[in-house]
Amino acid sequence: MKYALVTGGSRGIGRAICLKLADMGYPVVINYASNKAAAEETKQLAETKGVAAELLPFNVALPEEVETALNGWATAHPDDYIAVLVNNAGIRQDAIMALMQNEQWNEVIDTNLNGFFYVTRHLLKNMMTKRFGRIINIVSLSGLKGLPGQTNYSATKAAVIGATKALAQEVGARKVTVNAVAPGFIATDMTKDIDPAEMKRLIPLGRFGEPEEVAEVAGFLASEKAGYITGEVISINGGLYT
Repeated sequence: MKYALVTGGSRGIGRAICLKLADMGYPVVINYASNKAAAEETKQLAETKGVAAELLPFNVALPEEVETALNGWATAHPDDYIAVLVNNAGIRQDAIMALMQNEQWNEVIDTNLNGFFYVTRHLLKNMMTKRFGRIINIVSLSGLKGLPGQTNYSATKAAVIGATKALAQEVGARKVTVNAVAPGFIATDMTKDIDPAEMKRLIPLGRFGEPEEVAEVAGFLASEKAGYITGEVISINGGLYT
């Protein structure tokens, strides 16, 4: 059976993507690092859609945890494989570069960039062997245009965009597609410290996006209908940056 894994799947965009994939019939594996209560809620919501859902806690920034968790899942599912991977886990630690601490730089790099590498590398071989895979990387407007105070965050998201384009060329012959979705300002916990009134004046559509709008694009890219799309970055930002 083909499963879908969403890293950082307990809340916000990650939760919305889990529920969209469940709507599409995928049994979902919900990764989270610490917020078990939110992950349990996502699991229950997914199960109401008639599919299996399970939790898989690990910190994407720690390669030993990634390996242990994914090896354990594979052992428990000898006849299944993770065919859809959504690399959604990410953190922000904003600061202007002149005042940015080493920890703020390194922790964002470790989660947003290295986490993408550790998880994707582990699951790629099975996708290539089975000759079907969908890798969807949740990046950001910040990785396309850069945002002040987010040098660390922008660097990670721009790097994942580059990796998306390169990896798509490596694995396309095995019918594995690799794409990125770049949200702008989406109404989630990650944007709760941003003044919406000020930002809405800059967004042509005049509002923040909803997690479900990002999930719709991720769901399409996960589908067989998107089999001829790879190496692309799709922006969802209300026209803020084109």
